Amino acid sequence: MSTTPVIAIHGGAGTIAAVASGAPAARPYHDALHAIVAAAQAALLGGASALDATCLAVGMLEDCPLFNAGHGAVFTHDETHELDAAVMNGADLRAGAVAGVSHIRRPVQAARAVMEDGTHVLLGGAGAEAFARAAGLEMVDASYFSTEARRQQLRHALAADRVALDHDSAPLAEGSKFGTVGAVALDQFGHLAAATSTGGMTNKRAGRIGDTPLIGAGTYADDRAAAVSCTGSGEMFMRCVAAYDVCARMRYAGQTLQQAVDAVVLEALPAIDGRGGLIAVDKHGNLSLSFNTSGMYRAHARGAETPHTAIHR
Repeated sequence: MSTTPVIAIHGGAGTIAAVASGAPAARPYHDALHAIVAAAQAALLGGASALDATCLAVGMLEDCPLFNAGHGAVFTHDETHELDAAVMNGADLRAGAVAGVSHIRRPVQAARAVMEDGTHVLLGGAGAEAFARAAGLEMVDASYFSTEARRQQLRHALAADRVALDHDSAPLAEGSKFGTVGAVALDQFGHLAAATSTGGMTNKRAGRIGDTPLIGAGTYADDRAAAVSCTGSGEMFMRCVAAYDVCARMRYAGQTLQQAVDAVVLEALPAIDGRGGLIAVDKHGNLSLSFNTSGMYRAHARGAETPHTAIHR
């Protein structure tokens, strides 16, 4: 008996200005989220694996300049781009990740290539780029990731002498949003997968690596529990091992998906000033898209139902 497939994606969380969902400034985000989740939904309905669907969705998010991953990634303090990504397959706990890369067009593809090679889990910097090049992945000049909007964000952050967490200045608070994209899925075969990608934080120190490529912190998937992709203040998600903690609470404490997510997002993270959110789907198809900020760009689809997109609560 086949399982009803489920897909959910996020485009970051943070202090997103409370505009009406139908406001002109919000429409491009809703349209992009809808198109991307619909593509992944169609793939799942066509028999794609959860891993294929999450990588497809994150690759499309990386190509969309509205979100902080791939094209449209934020700048470091040194006016460079350093991107991170991870994937995890819930059926066998295989995982792959890359960190601090600047020339791989779609870092999520490199993370998957690391996973499929199987020798290592995490590759960083020049070594990760050499691996991706040898694997035949598309490489680009670092300027490919740059947009004028992100350059303006860096200028504002430099002027204020602060590290900005990506969606908090006009039109939808694009300077204080935690810029990460991610996807989680349950496929018709009952398997789970998660994928996450990010450009990090505006004005971050060169060499800084957040929670996204750290398996268990920002990304985790286990068929016995759930698939999780996080977005937020990465250092706090690392300290809480947030993604794994959701799964551990389900497996060892018998909590439901929502109970586990609430314990992490609404209790454990805020206790150390951790802000952001996560998306998760469990082995039964239950979904949780939770955050402790004013908003999180998100979308989901179940089976052949019409996809749903949202920014605020």
